[in-house]
Amino acid sequence: MSTYKVIVVGTDGSETSYRAVDEAARIAAEANARLIVASAFQHDRSPEGPDPDQPAGEGYRTEGGAPIFDMLVEAKARAKSAGVKDVEERAIEGAPVDALVELADEVGADLLVVGNFGLKSVVGRVMGSVPSAVRRRANTEVLIVETD
Repeated sequence: MSTYKVIVVGTDGSETSYRAVDEAARIAAEANARLIVASAFQHDRSPEGPDPDQPAGEGYRTEGGAPIFDMLVEAKARAKSAGVKDVEERAIEGAPVDALVELADEVGADLLVVGNFGLKSVVGRVMGSVPSAVRRRANTEVLIVETD
């Protein structure tokens, strides 16, 4: 039996990030753990643009406030259908890495789950990716789900 009590999973609304949600939900259901599905958003992007792993322009779904709630509702529904009883949605203003690591600390997460999007990309190798930065900075166990 797993010792996980609180699991945090990040999503950006992409199909690959929902695969990470599905895996986090599977683990949470087995452990009867609380699952927090989270997405970071930024109202004002820096002149350099969004995180390298985020698509630009219209595809940058986590900019602003409205689309993020649709993502979180979808992620929560997926978790519930996987058998998770205690699911919470969290929209957090800030850069994805900072937001996820800070949330995991705030809620005392036993596990932080992210997808591997960007980990194998050229930009990810040169600039760093959200999954690799989360793994380096998190103060808890991190699971990087293969989403390709």
